Amino acid sequence: MARRRQLRGFDLRQIGFFSSLIGVDEAGRGALAGPVVAGAVLVNREFLESAWAVRATRVNDSKLLSPAQREELWVEFEGLAAQGRIHAHYGTATVDEIARVNILGATKLAMRRALEGIYPPSAFTRQAEPDLFSPLEVRTAFQPPVSCRVLVDGLPLRNFPYPHAGIVNGDARSLCVAMASIVAKVARDRLMGAMDAQYPGYGFAQNKGYGTDEHREAVLRLGRCPQHRDVFLRKLFAGRVDPAQSVIDF
Repeated sequence: MARRRQLRGFDLRQIGFFSSLIGVDEAGRGALAGPVVAGAVLVNREFLESAWAVRATRVNDSKLLSPAQREELWVEFEGLAAQGRIHAHYGTATVDEIARVNILGATKLAMRRALEGIYPPSAFTRQAEPDLFSPLEVRTAFQPPVSCRVLVDGLPLRNFPYPHAGIVNGDARSLCVAMASIVAKVARDRLMGAMDAQYPGYGFAQNKGYGTDEHREAVLRLGRCPQHRDVFLRKLFAGRVDPAQSVIDF
């Protein structure tokens, strides 16, 4: 209980004079196959002070939860979103996009798409404030930037369109980032489950595209499929990727 209070307490300190926070995290960055997926969850002070947040003892870094626990929390998040108490969205970047802009670029792309489901980047910047002599309809159409702080798990991102704070181990420190990590993980797991039916034999429903022994053996036996990341496979089989490191986060 004490640890969960710490997550909520961190967000209450971070929100400061902002009206809300958006937590952002990704899933699938270290996989050998499949998309990278990012989740974004918006919360406000009222939510952070609510009984749900106070009692959110099960919310944690998604990697520390079982698939059943993550699915149960996903259903709760859907209920909170339907009530307008949170806003949640996820975005993906495909294997082709990973090959084109590398995994970091694709991760930022997925995060941007998740955030765009809540606010566009322009909502955070004051573009051109009209002068006071503009027609009334122009002045009243001007909207100031949203009062919202974005918290991204990990180090700050370069060349990212949203102003944000990077929170190292954010999924273990921040309630909204931990919620975003669950959204990303459940969304990606479901995508990989559907992919298992499309590309049988690799065990995507079980390994989620990560480099388990069975998955690597299947690639050697069957060859790659269109959802495999070629650069990751080349590095793995050239001995430049530690198989143990490629199994994280599933």
